[in-house]
Amino acid sequence: MADDTATADKVSLAKEEKAVIDALEKLNVVQLNNVVKFMEQEYGISAAAPMAVAAPAAGAGGGDAGDEEEKSNYDIELTGAGEQKIAVIKVVREITGLPLGEAKAAVDGAPKVIKEGVPKEEAEKIKAQLEGAGATVTLK
Repeated sequence: MADDTATADKVSLAKEEKAVIDALEKLNVVQLNNVVKFMEQEYGISAAAPMAVAAPAAGAGGGDAGDEEEKSNYDIELTGAGEQKIAVIKVVREITGLPLGEAKAAVDGAPKVIKEGVPKEEAEKIKAQLEGAGATVTLK
């Protein structure tokens, strides 16, 4: 029965759609990143996970005074690489587990969210690691 659900979830592509996928697979990370940015700008779509929609509802009843205390998860945004770009790339790789090319693209594409939905204590620790490498970081 488990095999039935696995085959039911599989998506089949038309010949033209498969050609697009084949072309995308041949691109390097930087080129693919450029394609994604173009599609986001041109068509108003986003490749980001749609988890931010539920977040405002949690703090809606609070008030401005208690928002910082109520927030338990943070997004870590790399706002700048600083002078020690290679050190920052190494830390980004360590934190995210990304391959070298993707970590470099993330650092080059700053400002960029490096990690989402991180508990406050871990977010502070990651921020300290990145700032120790020379990056500027914002917790959102």
